[in-house]
Amino acid sequence: MKLQDKVAVVTGAASGMGKAIAELYAKEGAKVIVADLNVEGAKAVADGITHNGGIAKAVQANVAKLEDIENMIDTAVNEYGTLDILVNNAGIMDGFEPVGDISDDRWDLIFDINTKGVMRAMRKAIPIFLEKGKGVIVNIASTGGVNGAHAGAAYGASKHAVVGLTKNTGYMYANQGIRCNAIAPGGVETNIGASMKNINEFGFGRTQAVQAVMPRTGKPEEIANVALFLASDESSFVNGTVVVADAGWTSAF
Repeated sequence: MKLQDKVAVVTGAASGMGKAIAELYAKEGAKVIVADLNVEGAKAVADGITHNGGIAKAVQANVAKLEDIENMIDTAVNEYGTLDILVNNAGIMDGFEPVGDISDDRWDLIFDINTKGVMRAMRKAIPIFLEKGKGVIVNIASTGGVNGAHAGAAYGASKHAVVGLTKNTGYMYANQGIRCNAIAPGGVETNIGASMKNINEFGFGRTQAVQAVMPRTGKPEEIANVALFLASDESSFVNGTVVVADAGWTSAF
């Protein structure tokens, strides 16, 4: 097993990519904290993992709240003795608003979840990793974090920030045994669209030309396979970079 006896925290793990990552990590021997705002969904995932012979515990976590982030990391340490892998997957979409139409409240909410939540979880995990002399962070960014035409201004900016945070962290702690990488998924079959409110007609229209050349949508399990590679020793020489998983979508631009 590639993650035997490792302890992992996965945010946004009640559904979609987070669920697939949590389940695959557990299958590969990790003890998993299944963290999500939807605690009932998180419990269902954890129960499924346990039923299949894995080890998992559900934790309710709103990644926009500092106390929830700290609690999920503390729970991993209290339950399983340590933390080895942090996967920052939780996120929300915007409504394709261009910068001229974005409100402060919407901007702040998206950054609190997509960017500040990622930073806070990393900040909480780093001291644990430094003490151990090793640790892995996998951030779920987006092709919207490397391209300007896949979402609105707020989502795109928040994911660009995650890319920058990933690269900086990978470099800063490279000599301390800590690796930090990001995955930039293209269109994947998840429920993130449920977080899209009041779609901006102009902004959405501007993205249509790009959406039209998407080769296909991905499955959550395909992203989970990338997350497994980045969490395992197989990627020991991969650090501070972004793995684009989009079936070739962004290669057209």
